[in-house]
Amino acid sequence: MFTGIIESMGKVASVRKAGSGVRLCLKPDLLIQVQLGESIAVNGVCLTVSEFTPPLNKGGSGGVDSELFFDVSPETLKNTNLGELKVNDKVNLERALMPTGRFGGHMVTGHVDGVGLIKDKKKDGEYTYFTFGAPPAVLRYLVQKGSVAVDGISLTVIDVTESFFKTAIIPHTLNVTTLGLKGVGEKVNLESDILGKYVGKYLSGRDNNTGLRSKLMEGGFV
Repeated sequence: MFTGIIESMGKVASVRKAGSGVRLCLKPDLLIQVQLGESIAVNGVCLTVSEFTPPLNKGGSGGVDSELFFDVSPETLKNTNLGELKVNDKVNLERALMPTGRFGGHMVTGHVDGVGLIKDKKKDGEYTYFTFGAPPAVLRYLVQKGSVAVDGISLTVIDVTESFFKTAIIPHTLNVTTLGLKGVGEKVNLESDILGKYVGKYLSGRDNNTGLRSKLMEGGFV
């Protein structure tokens, strides 16, 4: 489980064919503690660390030139923007949440629901407003003032329609994530709030539960 609070950006060092998938090598911008086999969200996609170099230093951190390796399946390449990564591209990195960690964003599983497109990007005062085109599988679970993960970043939805949603990004988020580097026409990984998915599935199988549906409607959840 992740929270959508990006710890570091990383740079793609290599993308090599490995059977029907690829072996992805990343260099984190900051020193982060890693263990073999742990989960790291790369642009919001949960991947497993299959190798790292050089060996960890005493204290658990890699050196300045640390490299993280991930094996990416054909299914993941097809359904996320990882299949378009090339050398020197930047990605967002977040390690899985520890039980004692701070829950700063929202519940993010690292299982991408769909790929969206940046339709518009406008700066207004301190904020930069993004409009993201998104597939119905994502939009159906988005609500105004609800949460969404964009390339692994926990964001608040300020408006949602049948074809797109909007967010307002603060300067800090632009500086420490790939959103500050992306422009109109670029693709992003999208994951809708898992709570909305569970509520949607429950209601779809409980059409006769009018009492619960009424309460959820009153609260603005459906």
